[in-house]
This record gives sequence, structure tokens and C-alpha cells, in this order.
Amino acid sequence: MRTSNASTLPVVSVVGRSNTGKTTLLEGLLPALKAAGLRVAVVKHHHHTSSFDTPGKDTFRFAEAGADLVVGVSPVQVATFTREKGSDDLDSVIAHHCVGYDLVLTEGYKRGVYPKIEVHRAELNADLLCDFGEMLALVTDTDWPTDVPQFALDDSVGLAAFIAAWLGSD
Repeated sequence: MRTSNASTLPVVSVVGRSNTGKTTLLEGLLPALKAAGLRVAVVKHHHHTSSFDTPGKDTFRFAEAGADLVVGVSPVQVATFTREKGSDDLDSVIAHHCVGYDLVLTEGYKRGVYPKIEVHRAELNADLLCDFGEMLALVTDTDWPTDVPQFALDDSVGLAAFIAAWLGSD
């Protein structure tokens, strides 16, 4: 099921409809993956044409003034903001920004080519977003008739162990 690309990094997209818990799943999954010794990059899909940076802040103003790269530095974080042609091309973003990591997780990109972990809550939608053939795993509050591995919404440790095993299955 592993898909290679120009960057040759393993990429998994965490997908689901709005308010299903994609961000919450990633918040629980990341510490478990880190505990397994993995270096993990996360790419968050922001489908709006607005900036991630906050309008009116210095970093935003520098970018608006024409800086190609703006770096914000604090005692606890370094944030970089770049304006790049092709920034909507996920493969290009991964190849440019995620080299050196063991795994790239994306939040979103539900129509992308990478294996997907779908987050599903039956109370929000009866149907799944993806076909089983696209899924690496399904995180859900119900059982589905499929061979795709299924995990409970709160089973970050089990999902992390599954992903670590999947990474080692080359």
C-alpha cells in the first residue's frame, strides 16, 4: 500500500469530514509516534486563499511588503513563512520542506494520491468519505465490513503501532 513519490518520503493523509476529530486524532497520534522514535512532519491543508500568518502582525506586514521569506523567532519556536509558486502542489511542498523526516502526515488532501487514514463519526455522517481501496486505516466509532484495519477514535497508541509497523514493511 506504500506509495512512493518524487520526495520518496512516506506520506499518509488524515482525512474526514468537518468536525470528525482529525486534529484531535493527530494531537494524540503525534506523541505516540514520537515515542516510537519517529521524526514526523505534519502538513496542514489550508484551502482558503488567506494567509496562516495574522494580518497586522510584523511577520505578515513583512511578507505583504514583498519578503520572499519571513522567519519569526521566539524563545520557544521558530516559524517560517514563505511565498512560493506551486505551494498548492503537495509533492513540491513535501520535497522542499520535509526532507529528513521518517513520516509526513497531512491533515486534509482528501482527493490526493497518498494512503489515507479516514476519521469517521457515525453521528455526523452515515457514509465514508473514501473508498476502502484508498485507506490505510479507518478511525471510527462504528464497525465497517472491510479488511481495512479499524481503530477506535481514542486508540492513538494502537494506530501509532500500526503506522510504525507499516513504515517498517518496506
